[in-house]
Amino acid sequence: MSSLRSRERTQANEAVEVFSKLEGEIREVVSRGTTAPRVQQRNDNELAASNIGSMLQHVSGTSVQEIEKLIAELQILRDMLQKEAARVQREIVGYAALIQNARRSMGTISEILSFWQSDRDNSPRISA
Repeated sequence: MSSLRSRERTQANEAVEVFSKLEGEIREVVSRGTTAPRVQQRNDNELAASNIGSMLQHVSGTSVQEIEKLIAELQILRDMLQKEAARVQREIVGYAALIQNARRSMGTISEILSFWQSDRDNSPRISA
């Protein structure tokens, strides 16, 4: 979980840096636009728009890839947990059968012991 948060922070920091650079470029274009001729201003605006688009594609592409990677990891974990749950359920069924067999054995032993006890109580005693 901490590595996930660390990656999120890194991506957020990268996005902030990209947008800060972009903002600086826009301010630079705007300040040059007031003194530059109109043709130059249009080229700068197109260049800035192109830069904005490529930066946004880069940032969003990385985010989409990370999300897809996390989805794949979560699917693997889900499969692993389902297999583990099935294993635990089989173990529980095995223990339940073992407990039933132990109860039957204890009942049988108890019957035998009570039979011996009643047999011993009914036998004649020799006194010395």
